[in-house]
Amino acid sequence: MKKSFLITIILAVSAILAACGGGEETVKVGISGTDTSTWDFVAEKAAEEGINIEIISFNDYVQPNTALADGELDINSFQTVAYFDEFIEERDLDLAPIATTYLAPMGLYSDSLGNPEEIPDGGKIALPNDVSNQGRALMLLEAAGLLTLVENYDGLGSISEAVVENPKDLELVATSPAQIPRALGDVDAGVINNGIARDAGFNPIEDSIHHEDETAVDYVNIIASRSEDTDDETLQRIAELFQEEDTKQFILEEHEGSLIPAFLPLEEIGW
Repeated sequence: MKKSFLITIILAVSAILAACGGGEETVKVGISGTDTSTWDFVAEKAAEEGINIEIISFNDYVQPNTALADGELDINSFQTVAYFDEFIEERDLDLAPIATTYLAPMGLYSDSLGNPEEIPDGGKIALPNDVSNQGRALMLLEAAGLLTLVENYDGLGSISEAVVENPKDLELVATSPAQIPRALGDVDAGVINNGIARDAGFNPIEDSIHHEDETAVDYVNIIASRSEDTDDETLQRIAELFQEEDTKQFILEEHEGSLIPAFLPLEEIGW
């Protein structure tokens, strides 16, 4: 009888332990590229609450969204609001943002000038020749006080269609994005996106003569899920962990200011 009772107790304890172990929830997060540092930091915090974050890296900007839509991921974190909005409309995907993360600021750089006001009349500015980055670059130049764009500019269309005032008669030179850092010696300034600038050894905050800030809401990065899961408690908790003050400080220190934490209400990004 005692032996039977002991076995019953052991089995009961084992069942409880198994249930506790099985209580850990795994959330698959899709990113683009190999830098997992910030998500590793968030994952450590989540693990303390029984949430196991599995980070899955992709080498393009298409698969993280299609994999999310197909149910292979629970959330992804790699894209700007502008890219996301255009992508899900074009592909008719039922995805939605659940939180904002940071801004990877595009900057205006110069080998010889200290601020945008020093760019001379008739000066040359190199800007990306791809549609999405070129539109973003034009908005940066407008924010720097160098151009005026058509009202409610959506980042699309040719330079001639977008620019309505160019008081310095600047020559805007469409250039392959990867070539702009090397072209700075041949122009007065160049607009370089964050990743290319960092690869070229620039700090987008310290080395640019003008850069985007949190007001560039279309280019803030987001965490996205399937629309049906936006209110999921676990996913919402992960979003909260990402937006905590210690994560903010980690981003600033780890990336030396080249990424700007931007924890905005979804209403501010049009959702």
